[in-house]
Amino acid sequence: MSAQPLDGITVVALEQAVAAPYATRQLADLGARVLKVERPGRGDFARDYDRQVKGASAYFIWINRGKESVVLDIKDGADRALLDKLLARADVFVHNLAPGAVDRLGLGARTLRACHPRLITCAISGYGDSGPYRDKKAYDLLIQCEAGLLSITGSPEAPARPGISVADIAGGMYAYTGILTALYERERTGVGTDLSVSLLDALGEWMGHPYFAQAYGGSPLVRSGARHPSISPYGAYRCGDGAQVFLSVQSDREWVALCERVLVRPELIRDPRFADNPLRRIHDEELTAELEQCFTGHTAEGLVTLLDGAGIANARLRDIAEFAAHPQLDARGRWGEFDSPVGELRGLLPPVEVAGRRAPMRPVPGLGEHTEAVRAEFA
Repeated sequence: MSAQPLDGITVVALEQAVAAPYATRQLADLGARVLKVERPGRGDFARDYDRQVKGASAYFIWINRGKESVVLDIKDGADRALLDKLLARADVFVHNLAPGAVDRLGLGARTLRACHPRLITCAISGYGDSGPYRDKKAYDLLIQCEAGLLSITGSPEAPARPGISVADIAGGMYAYTGILTALYERERTGVGTDLSVSLLDALGEWMGHPYFAQAYGGSPLVRSGARHPSISPYGAYRCGDGAQVFLSVQSDREWVALCERVLVRPELIRDPRFADNPLRRIHDEELTAELEQCFTGHTAEGLVTLLDGAGIANARLRDIAEFAAHPQLDARGRWGEFDSPVGELRGLLPPVEVAGRRAPMRPVPGLGEHTEAVRAEFA
């Protein structure tokens, strides 16, 4: 196996659920050794979220590839001594325990870094380590509510949860990039640092556009289903065969190309209802009627060909099975195999491609699979 960018980096992760495991899996994909500390009995409770992957949890399989599972009771003296040995040789300590819990366990950032100045610590929480929400329980959908995401997601009639855990993923990605930054800084300074990421802050950063639009535009964005709330035309449009094609016009140049080369309605270019994007968005329902009238003479496949020829961005709405068979992913060899407690599985390679190297795609660990080996190594 070729060398990986983070070979030689050891991460100790006192983690559960999604946000922290997602961050550490990114590090594992780049070659870091991730020692995942799990509680005795059932381990990370994400192992029991579902049974959809040959009896194993799809959540756990997704975000725990490439790690070593070490079962420790950190309130037990011997196990706590082993954890201390792991931390003494670690480069990074990641946790997403409740605020205050690590301090009560004697694992707070100040305590650890007083003993291990090169250690990088990263705490992931729902709302941060201060303020009135500090001790409030935080899960992905609840953070989405508090960050205002659900107020702009869904149809005009009702809000809807996005289909993935966006708050957890946002928090995990900021933890991941923060850790990489801290590792780079340590190369120059020789000392580690303390990082903290709250899910509310992370998702709040992703809410920048709706915040600025409302704070300075005077009116809130409305839930618009699969339509873009600020750009038009941008969304799904019916074709003559009953199927839908998604398309997006991002500039006046593209608007001209759509009118001339696809709609064959050049008079629409300077129609006072559609002369620029703000006007098109105001008159989106009228514009949709114009587009769908023109599209009645096309099948979805034919319209996609026409849009491609005119340089108009477009897409077909694929389900998960169609995504899994996507010709672009197959053509680029973006799928790999990895082992797990339920056998070999197929999954996507990590998004960042490092030239000349292939991601290791190491196994998903069984609960406590590496405990005895780690005990022997760190004895």
